[in-house]
Amino acid sequence: MSEWNPEIIEGGLGAVQGPKGSVPQQRIREKVDDYMSRRDYDGVERHLKYWLEEAKMIDDLRGQLMIRNEMVGHYRKVGNKEGAFESAADAIRLLDELDYGGSISVGTTYVNIATAYNAFQANEESLEMFEKAREVYESIEGTPPELLGGLYNNMALTCAALGKYDEAEALYDKAMDRMAYAPNGVLEQAITCLNRANVVEMRDGLEGGEARINELIEEAQELLDTPSVPRDGYYAFVCEKCAPSFEYYGYFLVAEDLKERSKKIYERS
Repeated sequence: MSEWNPEIIEGGLGAVQGPKGSVPQQRIREKVDDYMSRRDYDGVERHLKYWLEEAKMIDDLRGQLMIRNEMVGHYRKVGNKEGAFESAADAIRLLDELDYGGSISVGTTYVNIATAYNAFQANEESLEMFEKAREVYESIEGTPPELLGGLYNNMALTCAALGKYDEAEALYDKAMDRMAYAPNGVLEQAITCLNRANVVEMRDGLEGGEARINELIEEAQELLDTPSVPRDGYYAFVCEKCAPSFEYYGYFLVAEDLKERSKKIYERS
């Protein structure tokens, strides 16, 4: 099952220049989004590598951190463990050099790295990073709900992988609550429902958890059908990644419908 995408660094870091200037962070992110909307993963990698070298040439550490965060997320999506872990190590080094303290940017970097560690089954390391992120996010008044919701949802995945099912359930409760206040948070809530179904299966088995699993799958379907959610590239991405979970639990028609929705959006792009 897919998880919430936490790559974007918050906090206006692009406003502070390095000694020789700064790379255009917003434009870099927008181009990544453009490549992603067309599923051009090679284009994402070329784009990020180019701007990483530019940021190094002008000693723009903040730009390098933003790009390394994007690279962690990209390599996670394409299954490149070596690339993800190398980028994660460099992002941690940059945090130390920049000495941000307890800013949202630090928390977001920890979430991003923790999510990648979880994707490659380094779950003890993942939980350590999530705990650091949680300490940062929960200590800052006004942390955006989408960031807190993403933290709780992804941290729950790691807890579940470690057999900490009660902790995972509690975190999913927090994720559902926070995402209710986030823009178009119903997509993340749908992901949370599907992830919860996985936890129920892991804890109770398919037969023992059947009733609860069906409730969660149907709730996810309703959330994905919310009329007010924009049918954009991110919606297509979520539909595409959610479809296998519906298929796995026997909701074959729903899965096919989600794949078709995703396909039509990508074709329009």
